[in-house]
Amino acid sequence: MSETVQVAVGIMINATGAVLITRRPEHVHQGGLWEFPGGKVESGEAMESALRRELHEELGITVQAAEPWLQVRHAYPDKTVLLEVWRVTAYQGEPQGREGQPLVWALPAEMATFAFPAADQPIIAALLMNA
Repeated sequence: MSETVQVAVGIMINATGAVLITRRPEHVHQGGLWEFPGGKVESGEAMESALRRELHEELGITVQAAEPWLQVRHAYPDKTVLLEVWRVTAYQGEPQGREGQPLVWALPAEMATFAFPAADQPIIAALLMNA
């Protein structure tokens, strides 16, 4: 059985209802696909701490408030991911691609035009239901 990778994912929605998405670097697992910002939870790290750390590292923002929203488990051929999805309800700073990754604010209805990893499909479906 493959390992399970725990991932903290942040859903950020602006005043127009658009959601922040970023493009994965070409050289990583699922490279070149679009995703919701976040990253791997380190051993012994609390989920909310991982979310705050990852969003600061990736986007340069400081999360002020977030709440658990959704859990998605998905098995890829080489690994299983457990996405712990949080709604970020308050943050400081202007999101920017600190690792050189492109950022886009996309409405849930527009997400079908972007290529996402399979594990993100339940998140998109939930966003569409709540849009």
